[in-house]
Amino acid sequence: MTYIHEREDWPKFRWNEAKIAKQLASLSRRQGRLLGRMEALGFSLRNEAVLRTLTSDVLKTSEIEGEVLNPEQVRSSLARRLGIDIGALTPADRNVEGVVEMMLDATQNYAKPLTDERLFGWHAALFPTGRSGMTKIIVGNWRDDSSGPMQVVSGPIGRQRVHYEAPEAKLLKKEMKAFLAWYNKGPAIDPVLKAAISHLWFVTIHPFADGNGRIARAIADMSLARSENSAQRFYSMSTQIRAERNGYYDILEATQTSDLDITDWLDWFLACLDHAFTGAEDILGAVLYKAEFWGHHAKHAMNERQRLMLNKLLDGFEGKLTTSKWSKIAKCSHDTALRDIEALVSLGILQREGGGRSTSYSLQEVA
Repeated sequence: MTYIHEREDWPKFRWNEAKIAKQLASLSRRQGRLLGRMEALGFSLRNEAVLRTLTSDVLKTSEIEGEVLNPEQVRSSLARRLGIDIGALTPADRNVEGVVEMMLDATQNYAKPLTDERLFGWHAALFPTGRSGMTKIIVGNWRDDSSGPMQVVSGPIGRQRVHYEAPEAKLLKKEMKAFLAWYNKGPAIDPVLKAAISHLWFVTIHPFADGNGRIARAIADMSLARSENSAQRFYSMSTQIRAERNGYYDILEATQTSDLDITDWLDWFLACLDHAFTGAEDILGAVLYKAEFWGHHAKHAMNERQRLMLNKLLDGFEGKLTTSKWSKIAKCSHDTALRDIEALVSLGILQREGGGRSTSYSLQEVA
């Protein structure tokens, strides 16, 4: 099988401009409208939208690779680094801090050049223990071929299927030099297309022992931030890619085993970005609802525990809220938790669901 990087004209990508021109123009208009709506929000609401977006981005880029992070740790780490007040902060594990560091450097410092050293720093942040799972890997430097060729495989041991084989390690310096030169000072190209191409190009080279997908998506996010000339993120490509993960892997595999016409990849990426804009509308709706909720209930006196737990429900509490969960999260006794809850039920803020040991509570809709 011949891979895309083995072709004589690599990396001279080509595509059908007429096929994607209409889609690209539509995306540009939608991107502008979305940014305009978000910029019209007040400072605190805009910060809330950014925090929700980046939290989802960090969580989902890790989930794509099968790693599940703690949402509270991610949100707290982001809030602390961005200077956003969300009350008490949850201490974050090193692996959480590492992904947050990478994503914030990519999006907040989007105008800075992308260099070997910057990429090495991102990689080291992703693997603070120098291991991927139980396996010791080369961290903060390009991979080698000491354990064989870099392959993307699936299936049980003995029956693995090879989806892709990356360039040999001895070619990495040359490959990355060409990629970085194009990324930093290459020919003028639509910045959204540059996000799509840079993602594909980087993940094709696969220069690290692990973490290539997460870094490729960070580079794409950096490119999208450049396209808007803004560090504020209101939509998440990683969240949408996670929702379309099967299609994501299918189109990557098909593109890397075809010729250098990447029209289908660009078409998929642009459609995914369009879906991500739709997801941003959901975030905007949730932020506005939260503001409406607190405005509606401003007349009600509440203690800090109640405000903490209501904000967790408004931010998308996972599972059902029970008295025992309230007690654990708010760090209070079961009786205190029950009094807190009953007070909110009497005010029409919470509603009771089920009964007996199955009793749980949810928010009443704001009238």
